[in-house]
Amino acid sequence: MKRAALKTTYVCRNCGHTPSKWEGRCSRCGTWNSVDEHAAAAAVHTAGRRFTSPVIAPELESVELSEVPGDDAPRIATGIGELDRVLGGGMVPGSTALIAGDPGIGKSTLLLQTAAAIARQGRTVLYASGEESAGQIKLRAGRLGLEGKGVHLIGTGDCSEIAAHMGSKHPAVVIVDSIQTAYLTDGVAGLGAGGASSRGTVTQIRESAAYLSEQARMSGAALVLTGHVTKDGAIAGPKVLEHMVDAVLQMEGEPGGVLRLLRGVKNRFGPTDEIGVFEMRGDGLAEVADPSQLFLAHRQASTPGSAVATILEGTRLITVEIQALVTPSALPSPRRVSNGIEMSRLLLISAVLTKRLRLPVATSDIVVNVAGGLRVREPAADLAVALAIVSSLTDRPVDPGMAAAGEVGLGGELRPVPQPSRRASEARRLGFNGCLLPEGGRDAEDGIATGRDAPSGRGTKGMIAVATLSEAVRAAIPEPDDKPGHSKGLSHGRQ
Repeated sequence: MKRAALKTTYVCRNCGHTPSKWEGRCSRCGTWNSVDEHAAAAAVHTAGRRFTSPVIAPELESVELSEVPGDDAPRIATGIGELDRVLGGGMVPGSTALIAGDPGIGKSTLLLQTAAAIARQGRTVLYASGEESAGQIKLRAGRLGLEGKGVHLIGTGDCSEIAAHMGSKHPAVVIVDSIQTAYLTDGVAGLGAGGASSRGTVTQIRESAAYLSEQARMSGAALVLTGHVTKDGAIAGPKVLEHMVDAVLQMEGEPGGVLRLLRGVKNRFGPTDEIGVFEMRGDGLAEVADPSQLFLAHRQASTPGSAVATILEGTRLITVEIQALVTPSALPSPRRVSNGIEMSRLLLISAVLTKRLRLPVATSDIVVNVAGGLRVREPAADLAVALAIVSSLTDRPVDPGMAAAGEVGLGGELRPVPQPSRRASEARRLGFNGCLLPEGGRDAEDGIATGRDAPSGRGTKGMIAVATLSEAVRAAIPEPDDKPGHSKGLSHGRQ
């Protein structure tokens, strides 16, 4: 039998690339002198055949899924309703959550407020910061009006030191700000001598997150990590970092604005695509219980190019203003600018308006914006985007008492959206007379249908059914001599 040999591998400590041989400059990220040599045991062969190890008895007994007890530990309520909404009811003991966002967006402010709110419940919170000292955190707590009793601060990113405090303080929640400043020393978590790299590298971020997550699972503490984002808005560090954690929350906001959105991207213990809305004030982040009122606060209903959409974000209905500006283009290729709407949806809608409605938008510059800085991902906003574009093109305002929700198909048809009655009820709560909805939609909860075949009296719920985009345009943007909402008799279905 041949002896086991040591196989040499090479790993870039900056990007994690594994070239087949040593490189002075990494062929992936272009960093000089970042490729380190590692030794690993090669497979043992016998007479040209792969050697198989003898069968060993397992140390752990397997358990059938049906026999696993369901005595889950209760969640840790953060005391901040919007954050609990995104987390699915609070933090899960032993879990790891990652909160990412641009520098200065408010991640540290939110977590310091969360730490103080949890401490007021009589729980211990450990706050480790590799970016700020304890004195700097105390100054920020003073500006926020937080006493901080029960919040233990350590100004280090050393994971060994953080783990030691977790063992001595027995905190319910551990906050590490940020994972890019966390590091492991030689000989910790499998990093051999010379295997440690500088802070912020791929190797350190990956190993530090894995080490802290393991410590949190063993101690039963809820671990919260903060992370930076790149210029493209992606979470900085290795992509595997998002797979290692249990929840990923993204904090968004317009530069210089006061609105902050916390969006759930991944959550193993709750719903995804849930959002929390905050307003940045002098005393920190304040919860916005009714975001629809905030998004529509400064709307000018009589201005052409403005339409209102009712969209579904997780389990929450939000009503937002869609603005559009259409101008003749002086360029060979007219521009398409989208802020808050996916560019692919804008291109689809403009193509349908050109082909199906014969509108001259192909030679015009189109700018679409979602007021308030919200990024709308649901296709139900298509109809409001199309109405705003047509309104700006024709210089006629959309009926101010009408909201809209519907997905636009390539044939100019409107496809049903989920929960139409809830959307109409939300529109009426905000003072709108009705909500344009595609025909054929049906609520799974109460069986309410939209369309000409719907039972009589459904108009009292404010649902105005239309089948095509052209019908919706005629219903929402009447001719100058037509009454709003009653153009050509199309406001309640097909002609």
